[in-house]
Amino acid sequence: MNKSKSIILIDGSNFYFKLKKLEVPNLLEFDFTSFSKFLTKKINLVQSSYYIGAVRTDGSKKSSELLANQQKHLTNLNKHHVSYSLGYLLKSGGRFHEKGVDVNIAVDILVATYENLCDHIIIVSSDTDLLPAIKKAKEKGKIVQYVGFSHQPSLAMIANCSESRLLTKEDILPFVKSKTK
Repeated sequence: MNKSKSIILIDGSNFYFKLKKLEVPNLLEFDFTSFSKFLTKKINLVQSSYYIGAVRTDGSKKSSELLANQQKHLTNLNKHHVSYSLGYLLKSGGRFHEKGVDVNIAVDILVATYENLCDHIIIVSSDTDLLPAIKKAKEKGKIVQYVGFSHQPSLAMIANCSESRLLTKEDILPFVKSKTK
């Protein structure tokens, strides 16, 4: 019997800010192993990847703190056997903008599709820049599932993916270690 295979692709910045808006605590110790099982259910997970812009320090206290937190986060991803792909952060107008992350996700969607690495592609991102790659994966017979959040769903992702799942804060809390008081 041939069991379906899946991959999970998580847009790290998108995921982080959606959870932050829900006021989900202690994201540095998020249980990605259980979260992946929750998303895949009975589908065989062959790969889980997380995409984020690499923090660089400019010597300031703030950038050093951000870098230290990102290192803790990457260590946590490794602990849960989640690979990660680093884009970069570009400072423009006093703000940082992620660059290269969406392209990395789109390329991985297409590689998974054309190299037949899986049957299901689970995308945890509300970024509509991914739609051309999603449409191509669907044309090639892949099931593409959008995983978003009920407080800020992407109607375009819902309309263009094969399946959709909107998570609530209650869905996420079991994967977050509570801080001891």
